[in-house]
Parts: sequence; structure tokens; C-alpha cells
Amino acid sequence: MTVFDDAVPAVAKLDPDLRAALRQAATAAADDDVTFYVNSGWRSAAYQNQLLREAVSRYGSEDEAARWVATAATSAHVSGDAVDLGRSAAPAWLARHGAAYGLCQIYRNEAWHYELRPEAVEHGCPAMYADPTEDPRMQQ
Repeated sequence: MTVFDDAVPAVAKLDPDLRAALRQAATAAADDDVTFYVNSGWRSAAYQNQLLREAVSRYGSEDEAARWVATAATSAHVSGDAVDLGRSAAPAWLARHGAAYGLCQIYRNEAWHYELRPEAVEHGCPAMYADPTEDPRMQQ
């Protein structure tokens, strides 16, 4: 799916400002033959909890899983405030141009994960956290 697929809840339930910024950036990126494919956008709390259980099983502990998957209560995906973009061209394009649209990579270990930071348009993206365990929003 792309950022223009309104029939898909993962796109349709994104925060409207995030969705608009993604679409504006995707339209500009198309001039460079880059398409913004969404691997994961909005997620239900149940799906987020399933992803967390799978991560605990995969990584062997809740602490290690927390480096990759947030709880439903803290996930920016559950609130519609984050998108994971697939295929390397889109994240690479956003790494160079995303701040102009307020789209910022938040975690160094997740080059595909972008969130809206409107202040980035004027001030650039904030420093990235190494992973979600450093993000104060994840401390609940």
C-alpha cells in the first residue's frame, strides 16, 4: 500500500497532519521516481500487543523487545502518529528531504520509522534516540 491508499485503515487512521505531510513529501519524491510504500502505519492496540508478544519471544526478554516494539499504551502507531516505510528508496529519500516536510526519523535503529515534527521545517529534525528505550514517551 502507499500513503495514498485511503481504503486501508493503516493509512486512513493516521493522524491527518502526518498523512498530509507524507502525501506532500511522496508527491515531491515521485519526481525522483520514489514511491512511499507503507509497511505499517496505524495499528490497533490488539495488533500492537501481538507484535510485542512476538518480539519478546524472538528477542528473549521484555527489555530487549522494548528496543524494537512499544506497548500498546505507548506506541505512536496505535495513536496514528507513526509510519514505517518500506523499500529503501523512501526512507533514504526522507533522510535527505524529510525535515522540509516535518517528517523525521526518530530512532537510529529504525531507519524506516517516521513521525511528524512540524518544528523540523524551520529547525531541522531533533537528535534521534538510539532506540525506543531512550524515548521518554515509552517510559510508562
